[in-house]
Amino acid sequence: MSAAPPDPVPFEPVRPDVVRSAAGPSWGPIEVVDRTGSTNADLVARCSDRDCVGAVLIAEEQVDGRGRQGRRWESVPGTHLAMSMVVDAHGAAAAGALGWIPLLTGVAVVSAITEVTGVSSRVKWPNDVLVGGLKVSGILAELAHGLQDSGVGRSVVVGVGVNTGLAADALPVPTATSLNLVTGTSVDRSRLAGAILASMARELSRWPHDLGALAEDYRAVCGTLGTRVRVDLPQSQVLVGTATDVDETGRIVVIPESGGAAIAINAGDVTHLRPLA
Repeated sequence: MSAAPPDPVPFEPVRPDVVRSAAGPSWGPIEVVDRTGSTNADLVARCSDRDCVGAVLIAEEQVDGRGRQGRRWESVPGTHLAMSMVVDAHGAAAAGALGWIPLLTGVAVVSAITEVTGVSSRVKWPNDVLVGGLKVSGILAELAHGLQDSGVGRSVVVGVGVNTGLAADALPVPTATSLNLVTGTSVDRSRLAGAILASMARELSRWPHDLGALAEDYRAVCGTLGTRVRVDLPQSQVLVGTATDVDETGRIVVIPESGGAAIAINAGDVTHLRPLA
């Protein structure tokens, strides 16, 4: 006779009232569902025929989540914060300003993690959040209404995934961690969700009219700056050098090891490398 499977680890469900209290007045309806494929996909679909700006969707379990470059991930109930929100993009003066939304979201996540847990985290360009060099959060932003005549989307759906309660043997890759492993205690996901939303609202209050201030905020928490990096670019190109700045359009500026002028990059996969001996 086979042994019975272990009982599931109990967890505190995300409470919309607590999220709302912490998030402040800038957001619309906050909904928590037990299970869905992708919170981003759900909100993109809702926005196809209605105005959903300000809506927030949180899932206890997400079975078909998406990351950058189409990477897929799942969330086990109680071990992640899986949340998406709809941001008004009408105010963007140019399509280039849209690129700041995922970056400022990274700033918001760093601020919220510190506020709720006391843990210091950093952003790896463009928007992965790391603790001790290990990934604890990822961000994905998607246009919800397609492109308008001006070239600017009507709204943007921003998805945030945070590893909050994963055990060491459940981490998806060796380069990941979770907040409970770092803190040694459980994390209040309701407070964390509310803190992210409140911090997002503060950052968005300066977007897109003050990109210089946003760039300053981003540089202050960006662990990529001053680091030797490898950047995997489109068309299988690779750049190795030192990241020296993030400009006001959100591009990472890299001085190549091979010599030559600094290069500003708006898309690519960054890997932090050890310094040369």
